Amino acid sequence: MRWIAATAAALALLAQGAQAEETFRFTAIPDEDQSRLVERFSKVADYLEEQLDVEVEYVPVKSYGAAVTAFRNDQVQLAWFGGLSGVQARRLVPDSRALAQGREDAEFKSYFIAHRSTGLEPADELPSDINELSFTFGSKTSTSGRLMPEHFLRQRFEESPEAIFSRVGFSGDHSRTIALVESGTYELGAVNYAVWEAAVEDERVDTDKVEVIWSTPSYPDYQWTLRGDADERFGEGFGDRVRDALLAMDDPELLESFPRSAFIPADNDMYAPIEQVAESLGLLR
Repeated sequence: MRWIAATAAALALLAQGAQAEETFRFTAIPDEDQSRLVERFSKVADYLEEQLDVEVEYVPVKSYGAAVTAFRNDQVQLAWFGGLSGVQARRLVPDSRALAQGREDAEFKSYFIAHRSTGLEPADELPSDINELSFTFGSKTSTSGRLMPEHFLRQRFEESPEAIFSRVGFSGDHSRTIALVESGTYELGAVNYAVWEAAVEDERVDTDKVEVIWSTPSYPDYQWTLRGDADERFGEGFGDRVRDALLAMDDPELLESFPRSAFIPADNDMYAPIEQVAESLGLLR
């Protein structure tokens, strides 16, 4: 009996050690070039590791859908999602919650960009003469690259994008959308405004070839979402510690990489408008 008790105690200690050493993993939707994402989120991993006193690992993914799948399958416990992908992920994992958003994410927007050859000029209203041109969205499940641009297109024209444009494509990410419109492969595109402005500032886009012709109304977008079982996995109060660490992130270099000026509290209810639009467009199961 003593041997059994000693063995049980040893196993309990091993289990506690395994739990203590468990790695906390996070991912992010691939909304830009992968090399830029790895550089940016590796630094975030270092920051979180220091703040949370656990090993933290950034797990890159190939697509928006892969980010949601990794979250659902518990391959990651935290994710930097867009509005739509966050809604999808929280529907799949009970009790998951939005923790924080960028200060800019409360009133996010998309830009419609056009190749100079179209002759289109910036306007306060989406121009009526864009029909019959070619158009590219970003990822099929991008909030700023597909969901909300399609919503505003349908409001304006009362038709689907396929009925409006001569050709409709999906680039996969915002950087690729900019490149495709700049090259003339597509005449128009919808892009995350923050990615566009960062590309212009870094001189990664030729504004002699492509320009912004319209900005959408604002909507809620990106957020950090945590799995509902994080406290069970990493200890009571762990989720609150993650939230506090994100809200305390004030290193200008880290924030600029998003780019965001700060992170502010978020909750699931803030994304009800995104959920409603996604349901109306048939993008939620």
